[in-house]
Amino acid sequence: MADKTEVAVMAPGLRLLYLLLAAGVFLADRLTKTLIEAGLTPYDSRPVIPGFFHIVHVKNPGIAFGLFAESPSAGKTFALVFLSAAALAGVGYVLWTSGAAAQQNAALALILGGAMGNLFDRVRTGGVVDFLDFFVGDYHWPAFNLADSAIVTGGGLLLLYLVRAERRRAR
Repeated sequence: MADKTEVAVMAPGLRLLYLLLAAGVFLADRLTKTLIEAGLTPYDSRPVIPGFFHIVHVKNPGIAFGLFAESPSAGKTFALVFLSAAALAGVGYVLWTSGAAAQQNAALALILGGAMGNLFDRVRTGGVVDFLDFFVGDYHWPAFNLADSAIVTGGGLLLLYLVRAERRRAR
């Protein structure tokens, strides 16, 4: 006999809450990038914490943290837009159809909002605006933006949720 498990269905009000979180991330990302574009010329840098953190204005034609930025491929932007849109659709679908696990849904909403922000930039200009620049001495992290932060935070929360869910199943 097959094991029947109930699938939790998310209440419409909660679904709206997570979609609003994703929209909030998108809007905050757009606002910060607009402020950077209006306030700093390209490649300008303003120290916030000298020797550790600067606000910069760089355009990243690659993916997160500058990966593939130097790729000469003519189809790179199209491929990145296509892959981003596919990932966005997949995350949106999972969020829309998922159950009631708050941590999972919040993580997916952060990823969705961040992906929308970077996809918007990529379609609009062929790259994304990065502006958060952290470094210590000669050790330098590639510049990133609010959308990248939301995607990484969402990914970390999702990984934590999955590990905890697996531990609960193993008991």
